[in-house]
Amino acid sequence: MVDVGKWPIFTLLSPQEIASIRKACVFGTSANEALYVTDNDEVFVFGLNYSNCLGTGDNQSTLVPKKLEALCGKKIKSLSYGSGPHVLLSTEDGVVYAWGHNGYSQLGNGTTNQGIAPIQVCTNLLIKQVVEVACGSHHSMALAADGEVFAWGYNNCGQVGSGSTTNQPTPRKVTNCLHIKRVVGIACGQTSSMAVLDNGEVYGWGYNGNGQLGLGNNGNQLTPVRVAALHSVCVNQIVCGYAHTLALTDEGLLYAWGANTYGQLGTGNKNNLLSPAHIMVEKERVVEIAACHSAHTSAAKTQGGHVYMWGQCRGQSVILPHLTHFSCTDDVFACFATPAVSWRLLSVEHEDFLTVAESLKKEFDSPETADLKFRIDGKYIHVHKAVLKISW
Repeated sequence: MVDVGKWPIFTLLSPQEIASIRKACVFGTSANEALYVTDNDEVFVFGLNYSNCLGTGDNQSTLVPKKLEALCGKKIKSLSYGSGPHVLLSTEDGVVYAWGHNGYSQLGNGTTNQGIAPIQVCTNLLIKQVVEVACGSHHSMALAADGEVFAWGYNNCGQVGSGSTTNQPTPRKVTNCLHIKRVVGIACGQTSSMAVLDNGEVYGWGYNGNGQLGLGNNGNQLTPVRVAALHSVCVNQIVCGYAHTLALTDEGLLYAWGANTYGQLGTGNKNNLLSPAHIMVEKERVVEIAACHSAHTSAAKTQGGHVYMWGQCRGQSVILPHLTHFSCTDDVFACFATPAVSWRLLSVEHEDFLTVAESLKKEFDSPETADLKFRIDGKYIHVHKAVLKISW
């Protein structure tokens, strides 16, 4: 379970406040801002408040948590942040809210006025059930339950996927190669975008100067292009660092490509890679990978529960996956990333009281625990032999 106390900014809170936290996120150029959700679904923020990124309605910094009434009871599901910073989140009901820096219309409201408080992102998303959001430096993406992807904001390198380099003031559906395809995962580098399809294919677009799109070249792409080098594997998770990308297959194999100045690819050297390379992590099956667009750090967790880190770690360049004593990848970013931001919305939900049925439901179609998979209509379904035998 995640221990938010490992993040320096959370030392400002009392033990009682820490104990009430169920979800949290640390963000900002110096990890000086934080948002957290309590066990009764109240939302609080505190920190520097640069570019109004706390959403409190003013530009005042605060060491004392302030409640965001507009988000209380909304059940936050996914949250991401940019470099401005701007903040983007989606709720369990599929509604998207945004606030903070808006110099490139990354809030999706059609203006460049800073968002001093959470406002719903409506254009083209009002009738959509958004299940995941992602932010690059100054652009935003949203993934709908029907597999459609929307992007908006800064577009100097084509990261919005519109076919041009004109900034996009409101959410626009990403089409071209993604038309009639079903996307199941999205991720953003600083100025690049990635997507994973339900059949395991990977697509990338935007800035590619370091090869972070994995296309075998370093040319920018204004629309989605398939990462052909991964054609023989089925990818189920993708994450982006500042200018590098990691992918995880359904068989627990890790691939990396892009910038490697700090060894963040884990190849044993500092040479950039224009195409995906298989990275060995002590011959163990990998079940989770982690990276963040504001850092050059990489992390992975194996089926045996071992957590590895590499890349920029407290100023050092770690060029091979290094075994840590941590129990989750989040701890790597709390203790070794620069800045010490969270790579995803932290969850400290207790799972001690799940029923047997709830536990089985949670593991359905989970490649992390499955020992058998079926391919139906080009899509994989992950199952468990023991459960099938019992059910037969």
